[in-house]
Amino acid sequence: MLAKRIIPCLDVKDGRTVKGVNFVDLRDAGDPVELAWNYSNQGADELVFLDITATVERRKTMVELVKAVARQINIPFTIGGGINEIADADALLNAGADKISINSAAVRNPKLIDELAAAFGVQFVVIAVDTRSIGDKNVVHLNGGRLPTERQTLEWILEAESRGAGEILLTSMDHDGTKGGFDNGLLKTVNDAVHIPVIASGGAGKVEHFVDVFEKTNVDAALAASVFHYGEILIPDLKRALQSNKIEVRI
Repeated sequence: MLAKRIIPCLDVKDGRTVKGVNFVDLRDAGDPVELAWNYSNQGADELVFLDITATVERRKTMVELVKAVARQINIPFTIGGGINEIADADALLNAGADKISINSAAVRNPKLIDELAAAFGVQFVVIAVDTRSIGDKNVVHLNGGRLPTERQTLEWILEAESRGAGEILLTSMDHDGTKGGFDNGLLKTVNDAVHIPVIASGGAGKVEHFVDVFEKTNVDAALAASVFHYGEILIPDLKRALQSNKIEVRI
């Protein structure tokens, strides 16, 4: 059995790490390069950096940040935000990123997934999906969660997988920042339906939530932000707790 991964997520705006609740009310959480170094030393398995306003403000993701992070850490990291074409991804890969994450651009142009997978390999392509429950459906949202689409979440994820997505980063906007636990029902439905790794995102508030998400959904990885940024959960403590619950992790 593969070890489960613990992944801190750094939402970056104007060169600083920020965190909000339900994708709004952002507050500062520190320097992303310093945080990356700290998480690497704590035993994080991977990192995800999301330039959360790149798509909205039509900016390109920060190549300079990627270079700075790559110089400081020796664990894999993914970067997303404002990636619209092969050249954007190529620049990030050359700067030191291990994977790229696309969200809005993929929904608007699904063929981009095919192109990225063909150019770099499926292991390079993470599809981030921001979803919110509307009525009895889970609906994909774009532009940092601001824009609902016509796409239903599971249907879109299955299409993304068929086009060459190597991994799904699934964020429940209803749970994001609430610290009330992951959306285990949705995560299990998605994880049971796909053959690629799923990263759970949105709602982590305490160690038990990580135990629950792995036990109840069998996802490959769990991602969180504020509980790590503000020192509410330390990664070594979290991994020891997971281990004591017979969940395999890298110590």
